[in-house]
Amino acid sequence: MLTGWMDIDRSFALLDDFRSRMDQVLQDLETGRRYPVTHTSTWPRLNVFDTGEALVVRAEIPGVSRDDLQLSGSQDSLTIRGERKIEAPEGWSVHRQERAPLRFSRTLTFPMKVDADATRADLKNGILEVILPKAPEVKPRAIDVKIV
Repeated sequence: MLTGWMDIDRSFALLDDFRSRMDQVLQDLETGRRYPVTHTSTWPRLNVFDTGEALVVRAEIPGVSRDDLQLSGSQDSLTIRGERKIEAPEGWSVHRQERAPLRFSRTLTFPMKVDADATRADLKNGILEVILPKAPEVKPRAIDVKIV
């Protein structure tokens, strides 16, 4: 509720600040100013599956080449880092650009130990698949029952 002229002035000042920020964003979009955006927690989108023998991580990373991707892991975590570079081919000019350059880093912590040495990864059609075999001590084992 507005209680005086000072509240009205403050409200208009906030609206004016919002308008100037939106003008800057729209101007950046119009001029095609390109600067990398950094995402640290929500990109890339991924799914984690447990097959019983291994954990499988599938991440969507369109436009990221193998050379711009780094994976590192330990017994209970995996870190995916990379950069998506958007460059027009030589001699071409950009008419419209809806995908921005992007640097990303995402760390996953697992509820059990994995065998980091046996981990393998494949990148195909913008989908990264990382297979992390479970450590031998956490895999289920059959127990023989002896009749006495």
